[in-house]
Formats: sequence, C-alpha cells, structure tokens
Amino acid sequence: MSIDGVTLLSRLPKVRGRLEPNASLAEFTWFRVGGPAEVLFSPADETDLAGFLKGTPPDIPVYPIGVGSNLLVRDGGVKGVVIRLGRGFSGLSAEPNHRLRAGAAVLDVRAARFAAEHGIDALTFLRGIPGTIGGALRMNGGAYGGETKDVLAEARAVDRSGNIIVLSNADMHYSYRHCGAPDDVIFTEALFQGRPGDPATIAAAMDKITESRETTQPVKTRTGGSTFKNPPGQKSWQLIDKAGMRGFAIGPARVSEMHCNFLINEGGATAAQIEELGETARRRVKETSGIDLEWEIKRIGEARR
Repeated sequence: MSIDGVTLLSRLPKVRGRLEPNASLAEFTWFRVGGPAEVLFSPADETDLAGFLKGTPPDIPVYPIGVGSNLLVRDGGVKGVVIRLGRGFSGLSAEPNHRLRAGAAVLDVRAARFAAEHGIDALTFLRGIPGTIGGALRMNGGAYGGETKDVLAEARAVDRSGNIIVLSNADMHYSYRHCGAPDDVIFTEALFQGRPGDPATIAAAMDKITESRETTQPVKTRTGGSTFKNPPGQKSWQLIDKAGMRGFAIGPARVSEMHCNFLINEGGATAAQIEELGETARRRVKETSGIDLEWEIKRIGEARR
C-alpha cells in the first residue's frame, strides 16, 4: 500500500483544527507499533468535525481513534483520514440529578474521579477501563461489574454526512462489548446517569479497582488491554492458559505471564507479530476447547507489503 497524504489533502475541506499528511500513529497506540495515517485530523471542536465530515468526499474512509489503548494499527498504515479527538472534546461537568457530562476525549479514569469528587456514584467501573469516553461508548466498555449501557442517558455524535445527532441509550443497541449504533457515527460527548454517593466511599472503591488492576494485569507494559472478548460463561484468559499459551512469544510479542488475555510488546515488535500472536492464541484455543475467541482489540490499516 502506498501512503500519499499530500495528494489526499487536496481533496479535503478547510478546517480550524490540524490536518497532518503521512502522520505516524505508533506514538498514539499503547502497543507503540503501526504505520502512518495517510492524513491525521485533529478537529478543533464538534462544529469543526461536523464541517469536515460534511465536506469530505464519501469515498474517503475515516477512522476515529482515542488514546489507542485498545487499538492495533497494522504496519502498512491507514488509507484515508484518521481522526483523533483532543482538547475540544475534553469537557467535564456535573449536572443536576447526579448526572455527569463528559467529552469523548476524556479519559475514563478522569471521568470516574470527577464523578467521585462530586458525589456521583455508579461510574466507579470507569476507573478500570484504560481508554476514553468515546471508546467506552463505541464498545460498551465495562469492567469490575459495570458497563456503559448501565449508566448512559444519551450520547452526542456526528454522522458521516456531518449531522450532529443525539442518541438515547436504546438507540445504541448495546450488548456485551458491542454497540449497535451506525459504524460511521463519531461520538463526541456522553451524558451519564449516576446516583448519589459519598465521595470518600466512592474513592475507596476506586482504590480497590486500582490495586486489583496493578496486581493482576500488566498495566505498566506496552499492551493493548484485553485482547479478546469473554465467550458466554467463559473467561478468555483461562481458555488461553489451558491452551498452553501463557508466556508464548513470536519475536518480541508475548502473551503476558501475569494475565493471558493481554499481549505485550517487549520492545521492537511489529504489528504483524502482535496480530500473528493473537491469531495463534485463537487457533490454539479453538483446537483445545472448540471455542472461537473474538477480538476485542480494534485492528485498522493494512499489512506492510
């Protein structure tokens, strides 16, 4: 695949944010791997994003990303436009009736802490998700007994035609780690419905989540979070462990010894090696248990030729 962002720029509308051709994406992913984006767009705000999508020819693909905590960018890079939401989507506010409004670029842990400070309970689980609010909306992110569908009142988004829309919880058609909203909408904001709580009690619960994550997950390594969704009634890490994959490596890409549902870049791994490691784990689990593991990590782009 040939990446030629300069040529693509000539087909894109004027924006107030930043358009960068042939932009590295590896630095934006927790794995620290992957090829460039043909064009990387950082919109100034929701209006800028809407204008861009309205003025961009429909044959040009667009891919929104957050902080890259659950993302694998393939080595050949991404054709089209990668959209990374930043400061213009980082608003946080407490609203009446124990509600929290959060921009799509807000880190889940920051939203959880803000909610705790304002006595808003039920959002504690967000402390256990290493991503952004936008990612939680798109994947029905969840952890430690809670998930997005339990607390979402409504979400704001921009569709591929540049229309700003508001979706109710029912409009999201949530199921386990899945959102049934149209694939082409880019979420910009969420309104969560919490319940009254004591800030100190909520903070203590979040401390327990922090301790649990640090003692059971390789959070201080180059990883992409949970690799596979848990099959009904099963735990992916247990299936991977039973398949003999704990610590298995392909080059510098390794299945975590601490938690088998995490893949690690030990330094210098390629996206191809990480993806091959994941597919090897899937194949071994299928051979040993008959179960097909489904990727939870989002993979975009094309392989290097």
